[in-house]
Amino acid sequence: MPKVTQLVLTLQSKPGVLATVCKALADAGVNIEALCAPEAPGKGKMRLLVSDAARAEAALKAAKVRAGKEEAVTLALENRPGAMADAARKLAAAKVNIKCAYATTTGPGQATVVLTVSNAAKALAALGG
Repeated sequence: MPKVTQLVLTLQSKPGVLATVCKALADAGVNIEALCAPEAPGKGKMRLLVSDAARAEAALKAAKVRAGKEEAVTLALENRPGAMADAARKLAAAKVNIKCAYATTTGPGQATVVLTVSNAAKALAALGG
């Protein structure tokens, strides 16, 4: 369960924005490993884990897309009821706030979870990582 750096983009919510971001990254040979893009009225905040953050930042800058960075924690959890509850409970007990969470799975096996937390080092310690 490593500590990672994710890119954070605040963008308008309109057709083509995601396509622009994804094309800029693809053209630069950057793979998107995880993506979260919730919407707020008129805009959205996209969080991305990518294969090469420096190359991604350069590609996004060339496409006139501003990107910030923030620490996150990735977890590989068993894909079963209660696995995320167990992790969230440990973080709560350690007084670590989960600011954003997103996850994916391909079926039975493991789920990959990305957590933006108030203190990544404290989160890793609480989760045994």
